[in-house]
Amino acid sequence: MSRLSLTMRLSLLFMLAVTSVLALTGLSFNMLSQHHFDELDRRVLADKLAATERLLLGLSDLKRLDAVRPQLYAMLGGHRDLAVLILDGEDRILFSVPELSEVPRAYQQLATQGEGEWQRDGQVLRGAAQVIERGNQHLRVLLMLDVTAHKVFFHVLAGWLWAALVLFALLSALLGWMLARSALRPVREVTQVVASVSARSLTERIPTQNIPVELLALVEAFNDMLARLEESFVRLSNFSADIAHELRTPVSNLLTHTEVVLSRARNLDDYQENLHSNLEELQRMSRMIDDMLFLAKADNGLIVPEHQPVDLHRLCASLLEFYDMAAEERNVRFVLTGSATLNGDALMLRRALSNLLSNALRYTPDSGAIVMSIRQQNGEVRLTLSNPGESIPPEHQERLFDRFYRIDKSRREGLPGNAGLGLAITRSIVEAHQGSIHCRSVEGGTTFELAFRV
Repeated sequence: MSRLSLTMRLSLLFMLAVTSVLALTGLSFNMLSQHHFDELDRRVLADKLAATERLLLGLSDLKRLDAVRPQLYAMLGGHRDLAVLILDGEDRILFSVPELSEVPRAYQQLATQGEGEWQRDGQVLRGAAQVIERGNQHLRVLLMLDVTAHKVFFHVLAGWLWAALVLFALLSALLGWMLARSALRPVREVTQVVASVSARSLTERIPTQNIPVELLALVEAFNDMLARLEESFVRLSNFSADIAHELRTPVSNLLTHTEVVLSRARNLDDYQENLHSNLEELQRMSRMIDDMLFLAKADNGLIVPEHQPVDLHRLCASLLEFYDMAAEERNVRFVLTGSATLNGDALMLRRALSNLLSNALRYTPDSGAIVMSIRQQNGEVRLTLSNPGESIPPEHQERLFDRFYRIDKSRREGLPGNAGLGLAITRSIVEAHQGSIHCRSVEGGTTFELAFRV
């Protein structure tokens, strides 16, 4: 059963349901019909017994049946399926229809049991008996009704019902298969769309206009999955293109410098200068590769930070001290308020905050102020970093944390030489600490907010 198709399963279930209903209906009809005819037979016997009793009780002497014999023949002999036997106290036959010279065995059983049903010579007989008494006289009236025709009728009816049941079972199986196949047509359409999905057709969606309610949630979930895959694929494609673009520049510089140096013989100082230049490019490539490896580990959940108490005020103060010299050159002030303790990895948090602070310092105008605020409330630690300067358009604020994403050439993430991975690394570190990071930018300034559960 587990290997059958869904269409076949539904067809078989439909056939079983229809067959069960028909079988119960036929069985109930057969039983009720038999009960009805049995009641009619019992009523006929009861009416004949009652009429015979009234007729015999009207006699002054029960043994004087000759006076009412014509009435008995008229009343009992007109029923061709009815046999009658009237016996006296010594079991002698006083009246019989048809004429009998001795009491048959069936009548003897009836006289003993009072009522019942017997078979005789292929016939089915239903009998009833009654004793009529007056004083010290009594007569025994025995009636036998031939119900063979009824039994034959019900036997034939049962055969027709079984034949009809088998026929309707086959028809219901065919009808169930047609209905199931028609009802499962949306499933086949969904399957065709799913089978046609490829990297080049992620923009396709399954139409939901004619989808049944039972499949609507599944189709909507699949369409949402396609949307997520499309977005991830586009990001991956852009990421690959950005990697190629970022690596092409240092590789081109290395090739150019090397070709120039090798174009003719040079002195030792020229070779050393070229090697120093190549070293800078190689260091840049090394940092980029390290950053990409860090992000790859973060995407696969391989970045597991330590859980040690970290004094955020002290951590931020040390970072501000590190950037203080660069800030003094442009007369930029640092303002640090609040304090809180967070369980995490101090080195990773320092790297994340350093990326944010270097960005803020880069885009803060001269004589501006960068504000870092720490507060703890409602089971959360929130750290905000605000800097004045040009605002970031709303459509770019959420994508700032994408790898290699840049708004334009004039506003680049990080310090010179950064490959554009700083904010992506920051988000990975924050999320590894079960936190979140958001950017808000309005006219006159930009704010990054980090939230951690404690």
